[in-house]
Formats: sequence, structure tokens, C-alpha cells
Amino acid sequence: MKMSRESLSNDSSQRSMNRRRFLGRSVLVGTSAIGTAAVGPGVMQTSSAQAADSPLTEHRIDRVEFRTVSVPWPRQVGRNSSKGIHGRGPAELRVCVLHTDQGASGWGQTQGKTGKPQDLLEAVQGKNVAELIDPATGIRSEAYHAIDIPLHDLAGVILDQPVWAMTGVAEPFLTKVYSGMIYFDDLDPADDPAGIEQVLKNCRWDYDYGYRQFKVKIGRGNQWMSPQAGLQRDIDAVNAIHQSFPDVGILVDGNNGFTVETMIQFLEGIPDVPLFWIEEPFHETLADWTKLKDYLFAHGRTETLRADGEAKPDLPVLQKLQKTQTLDVRLEDICGHGFTKWRRQMPGLVRQGVGASPHTWGSALKTAYTAHLIGAYGNAPTIEGVTTQGGDVGFGENKIVNAQYRPSSAPGFGLALPTQDE
Repeated sequence: MKMSRESLSNDSSQRSMNRRRFLGRSVLVGTSAIGTAAVGPGVMQTSSAQAADSPLTEHRIDRVEFRTVSVPWPRQVGRNSSKGIHGRGPAELRVCVLHTDQGASGWGQTQGKTGKPQDLLEAVQGKNVAELIDPATGIRSEAYHAIDIPLHDLAGVILDQPVWAMTGVAEPFLTKVYSGMIYFDDLDPADDPAGIEQVLKNCRWDYDYGYRQFKVKIGRGNQWMSPQAGLQRDIDAVNAIHQSFPDVGILVDGNNGFTVETMIQFLEGIPDVPLFWIEEPFHETLADWTKLKDYLFAHGRTETLRADGEAKPDLPVLQKLQKTQTLDVRLEDICGHGFTKWRRQMPGLVRQGVGASPHTWGSALKTAYTAHLIGAYGNAPTIEGVTTQGGDVGFGENKIVNAQYRPSSAPGFGLALPTQDE
């Protein structure tokens, strides 16, 4: 079925069809120039003969370096239901740069333990890039999980194509992007709390920046206020945002700070707010999510998506939630879970009618990575936007345009590493 990529994020059409059908129809699993096609959930079949002709075989890794980059946030970000003030964002974020003997380089965030540059170099030195990554499916071994992102960037640079194009799509799938920076800034400073006006001020900044969706943190009663006062403040904040920005879609994120009962109380306090989704109200269990889903459907909130999987995900439970059509969207981190794991997981999610919106919080780089993933496969109702301002990374064409996050058409992820002082 041929669909306009712009239509995938159109509000009216999205509301007019069943959410599951929308999520399932917005994916494209293509074939790449090296002859790879999806043959099953998380399984890819590669033509080794064609892979041997890939330009990647001409490049061998000969140097690995670690550097730091600055991708700060435009303002201090406060508390959520489980953590204190988050600060102003990464000032020295560790990234890995891979160099080849032909002068190509690719870079990106690492994940997990990489050890020293020499340790990593010993694992990849002398290998041609085609031995490390298949552009159509991702890294060839979990041994390279830590450099999954840098390898994707490097492959794109060598092939002279953006990462989203590695599946063979001619244009990227586009979708909405939400601001992930609406926290409990009403509670600070502790000696003179700013109140809800500060939350609205933050929303105004994000609106002017280009966002037309806000993810609002809730759960003040989990530890920062008394349970009842915190719940009421959550209700007041969400109602105030909706009244001040009626054209903005609102998502709420409880960071596991609720019970089913307190979440229902919260929903009863915002009867006029049409929530786009509810994220992690409590740690996932089949019983709790089923009860909340039943409440939502009984009270006319059939369009509200149910999203989970970010914090310490219970994968077997998430699978059960998908199979019972209780969960709509999976949220594992784009780097922690792995770019390649997301690629291989996508066909199975599509078959079950479950969307993908990888967690990106913390780094604006991760928003760009996710935009490339979704640009290749679709199947996302929205993605998480982490805004940066005043840092030293060049984001190029990776930016918000008409309330959508458009991935760059430059090679790799299209992110410019700052020039290193000699």
C-alpha cells in the first residue's frame, strides 16, 4: 500500500482510524543495495555475494578514539516523580570516533562498557567495515553493541547515504515530535517555588521552538509533596497547559510514580484534556495495565495510547501486554536497547500492531538517531525531542520542521563532530 509519508502524522486521519491499524500501516521494511530483506521477526537474510561488492569491504578500521562533546539543554530541567533536579544537560558527553585506513570516519554515542580505546581497537582493528555491520540490518555481532551508533554513522559515510536510507527507502517516514522537557519546575527553587507559571513559561519556550506536543511529567505526590497535594498539583498543571495551549497534544509520564487507583484519580481530574498517551504510570504488570485500559475504554479514552518499556523493562511482561493488545507503544532506549535491536524488533512490532518510540532522554543526539530509525521504518506515532542549545555539535538538517523531526539527508546521521583543537 502506497501512502504519503506526510499523511502518517496527520491528526485528522490518525483519529479517524483504529490506532493499531495506523501503527501497523506506517511501516516499510525495504531491501537495500546489498540485497537484504526481512524474513521474520528480528531475522534478516543477507546475500554474502552482493555484500562482498560493497564499498564497506574496502575500508578497514585502523584507529579508535574517544572524545567528549557538549549538547546542553536550553534551560535547567527539574525533578520528576523519582529523581531530583536533572540539571542543564550533557557538557562532556563521551562519544566514540571510528577511523578507517581510507580516511573515512564515523562517530556517535557509545553504550555500556567500552574499556580503553586500545581495548576496543583490538576487537575491531584490521576488520573491514562490512565484517562489522550490514547496512540493511545492523551490527553483525552483539560484541559491537557499544559502538552500534558509530558503526551506523561510519557505514553511511562510506556509502554516501543517510542512515535512514539503508533499508532502501527513497524518502524518510516523518512523524510528530514532542518536547520531553516539561518537568516539576514549579517546585523549585526550594526556598521560593516558582509555581505552575514556570511550567507554562517552559511550555511557551518549547512551543516557540516548534513543538506541538508536550510530554508532561506527573507524580509529584510520589515523594516531593503529600500524595493528595501532589496529585492535585499534577491535575492543575495539566489542565493549565491544556487551557493555555489548546492546539498542543499532551502526553503524560508518571515515571512509575502511580498506582492504578491514583492514576484513575488523576484522569478523573482532567476530563476535558484529550491525552495523546500515558507513559509508565506504574511498573508494568499485566493486571495493572489491563485495569487501566479497561477504565480508559469505559470512559471514552479509546484514542489514548498506552506506552511502556523505558525504565528497567520487564521484557516478558511487555510481550504479554503486546499480545493482549494492552500496550500500544514500546519505549526502550535507542542506545541502551540498541539501534540494531530496534531494527530487528520492528517487523514483529508491526505484526502485533505495536508502535515504536525509543527513549531518547538526556541527549539531543539520541533524538536524531531515533529520527533516522523511524525515517527508515515508520511505525511511530511520535518521537521524543530533547532540545539542545549552545553546544558544539552541528545538527545540520536534523531539526524540527512543521512540528515533525526531519532526519538529515547527509551521509550517516548528518551530525558534525566539533573540530578538535590542535
